[in-house]
Amino acid sequence: MALKKIPYRRASALIKHYLSTDEDPETVELIRQMRPARVRRYLTRSELEAVCRWKSTRAIRYIKSNSDTLVQRATRRALTTRSERHRLEELRTLRGVSVPMASAILMLLNPTRYGVIDIRVWQLLHQLGAVAKKPKGVGFNFNNWYQFLMIIRHFSKKFSVSARNVERTLFLAHKKYQKGRLYQQYAAV
Repeated sequence: MALKKIPYRRASALIKHYLSTDEDPETVELIRQMRPARVRRYLTRSELEAVCRWKSTRAIRYIKSNSDTLVQRATRRALTTRSERHRLEELRTLRGVSVPMASAILMLLNPTRYGVIDIRVWQLLHQLGAVAKKPKGVGFNFNNWYQFLMIIRHFSKKFSVSARNVERTLFLAHKKYQKGRLYQQYAAV
């Protein structure tokens, strides 16, 4: 997905200009519904399916193929570790959970510390020079996600907002500067 010329040379200036703290009501409700999972430190299969429907319904048949026990075990391990690497790796043991889906799970459980990595946000960060690899914004691995996480946490602290607010701001800014339609081009990805 090509982007128009962005009139900012640094991510900081773009984020400051477009900073959004208005969350979508559907997302607010899903975050509220995920509070019990955050407290108990694991997700049920139905909660995982709700995340999938919110993030990308394309993965729902894979998500549904995970047993209740597997979902609880993997998400408990992910939510009880202090290692971000292990957290992501445990979530990715579940069928249908890619790096973007894992980031969505974490964001819905804790929007203060996490945002959702996706094509739009990564492409915008790439064009601004904040990230150097994967200009198309697909095929993420742990290192990409961790770099993204450190970037949004940095700006979260700088602007005194949640990591989700920073990530959503980047997502919305990408929509303003994109050429064409994003998901037509990447429908097969």
